[in-house]
Amino acid sequence: MNGGQDMGGTHGFGPVVVEKDEAVFQADWERRIFGTQICTRLRGIDTLDEVREGLESMSPAQYLSASYYEKWILALERLLVEKQVLTEDELLARYSEFAANPSADLPSHPEPSFVEFADRVVRTGGSASREVVKPPSFRAGDIVITRNVHPCRHTRMPRYVRGRRGVIERVYDAFLLPDLNVTGVEQPEYVYAVALEGRELWGESAEARSRVYIDLWESYLLPGEEAA
Repeated sequence: MNGGQDMGGTHGFGPVVVEKDEAVFQADWERRIFGTQICTRLRGIDTLDEVREGLESMSPAQYLSASYYEKWILALERLLVEKQVLTEDELLARYSEFAANPSADLPSHPEPSFVEFADRVVRTGGSASREVVKPPSFRAGDIVITRNVHPCRHTRMPRYVRGRRGVIERVYDAFLLPDLNVTGVEQPEYVYAVALEGRELWGESAEARSRVYIDLWESYLLPGEEAA
């Protein structure tokens, strides 16, 4: 969807400030919300695409003013209520409880086997690729046009690359299409690294010899000759 999160390719936000020796987490609650997100996903409560859609559904003002992990909390709360894991009343009750006694010990539910599993996934990762029967529709060197679409729900194709001409740089394995996965439909598609010239994206204002590489799913693309 088009929203406050879709800022790629836009001007006016200033340089990206990189903090020297930046800590992984700025506060303990950030570590906890990271762990909570991992646990809900590994238990099958939500998917990464559902979380991303939750972030994208925030109002632009809320999205731009919230910190990184504040966004995670807001998206997760929304999902847990929508999926009836928690109710809004239960959330409000916990808010009040901790506000009244912020130094109270947090509840603990030890599950050593699950903790070991989650730790292994975080440290080693896991392939999200899927097997598909049909071959890729494109190969390296093919000219393609990105579809000029504006979906109302989650998509992984940024607004600034839509309707642009590019070249297939690399063909990856097939992965679940996020646009459908967020609705519960699993449709694997090949993913491609697409090279787009800066002037194709930003015209004469682009830096000389600039180029952007972006990974896009097959259904985001049209053959160059078809779109001409």
